[in-house]
Amino acid sequence: MPIAPILMTPAYRFGSATPWGGDGLKRVFHKDIPDVRTGESLEVSAIPGLESRDPEGRTLTELMAQYGEKLTGKGYASPFPLLLKLLDARDTLSVQVHPNDAYAAQVEHKLGKTEAWHILSAAPGAQLVYGVKAGTTKEALLAASQAGAAVEKLLRRVDVKAGETYYIPAGMVHAIGEGIILYEIQQSSDVTYRFYDWERADKNGNKRELHIQKAVDVTRVDFQPDAVKGLELAPGHYRLLHEQYFSLDRFENGAFTISRDDRRFAFLTAVKDCFVAWDGGEMALPAGRTALLPADGYDLRLTAGEALMSYPTVE
Repeated sequence: MPIAPILMTPAYRFGSATPWGGDGLKRVFHKDIPDVRTGESLEVSAIPGLESRDPEGRTLTELMAQYGEKLTGKGYASPFPLLLKLLDARDTLSVQVHPNDAYAAQVEHKLGKTEAWHILSAAPGAQLVYGVKAGTTKEALLAASQAGAAVEKLLRRVDVKAGETYYIPAGMVHAIGEGIILYEIQQSSDVTYRFYDWERADKNGNKRELHIQKAVDVTRVDFQPDAVKGLELAPGHYRLLHEQYFSLDRFENGAFTISRDDRRFAFLTAVKDCFVAWDGGEMALPAGRTALLPADGYDLRLTAGEALMSYPTVE
């Protein structure tokens, strides 16, 4: 028997772990956040200590142990390759970069981290740090980062608005600006190297740890992309990304059939209220909730206000 979609309950990163977070996930998506500084809702996560759960309380790791490749698809069970988050940036995040697989395996014994952001809401004037300015060298980046605020003049900033998608390959300098709520799909890794944290300190005067040398080691100063241009596959169905590790689709204002014959898992997240039906079952998918679609799953009938679906890329 195929496995029905699994409505996931997220884990949260909050408080001192996300000093830049706010209450936007509660205001916009009615999430039961644990703190008014909640930065991340880990919608589908196998990160130890931050695992999402099914309605019976089973973690993603426990679900994989129970269902194996019927849940994940062949070749995706260990380690689980993707992580899905919703983020609320009340304040600007640290300026950071992530290593690729080779560097992360050698230095951290973990996966590297390539990610992408789909902007769900953005305050007027909201920006991302999206790469460094043209002509910046690694030597200049290192010297400026060691000096602190001097690095700000090297950062490339872009204005953003809701509905845009940004790809952040490993090695690209980046930061989410204040006033942004976004959807993030990434490799399942928590490796982050910080260049700079805007001279912020906690109530005891302590600043967050920086990793300047590692950050410069893995940075690609030549990355200067723009927002991704999506492709309309059918009325209301858009392919936003098709990259090395993951792909991302958007469904809007219509009824759609989602075939599960590709035998790989997927994440389906409602941006606006949606409804999902399959042979023998149905599920309301309220805005801000995510269903894990098993590899050995039913074909689905999706009625979408707006939804995003991410999944591993197979060439």
